Amino acid sequence: MLVKSELEKMGLHSINVVLGEAEIEEDISPGQQNELNTALKKSGIELIDDKKSVLIQKIKTVIVELVHYSEEPLEINFSEYLSEKLHHDYAGLASLFSESQGITIEHFLIIHKIERVKELLIYDQHNITEIAWKMGYSSSAHLSTQFKKITGLTPSFFKKIKHLRSASLYDSSNDNSFIENG
Repeated sequence: MLVKSELEKMGLHSINVVLGEAEIEEDISPGQQNELNTALKKSGIELIDDKKSVLIQKIKTVIVELVHYSEEPLEINFSEYLSEKLHHDYAGLASLFSESQGITIEHFLIIHKIERVKELLIYDQHNITEIAWKMGYSSSAHLSTQFKKITGLTPSFFKKIKHLRSASLYDSSNDNSFIENG
């Protein structure tokens, strides 16, 4: 909405504004581009016009949308999905991403999947098997192995720590021995 609003203030008409990307009707002059960039930076948004950087951002956006906002696991493998979404050869995308980011697309995907798994464990609405299915793992054992590799903890221990922290915070809030500083 912020991007759309800034475009309108400049008299530019957006065709499509989605997470990480805005398409406008008019050609934009270098002056308008600088003006837009300055306005967006004030809100913490950076304008990217380098084609490689744009493509890398699109890769990241596809991964974030898939991992954090999709309800069903993929029906095809991830490399096919990404290639279809971005209309680029996966090998080229993977090479560009690794060269630029210093990690592989797969590792970036795994990191996001594990972050999502942490969220799901904290919400405590699904067991490990359900989370594994939801996140597209072949089994809860595979999820647990990958989770431990990334975090150093098992999902069960992570969940246990969360409960211990909650209990500790609860105990602290009921403890009358603390001193309030005025």
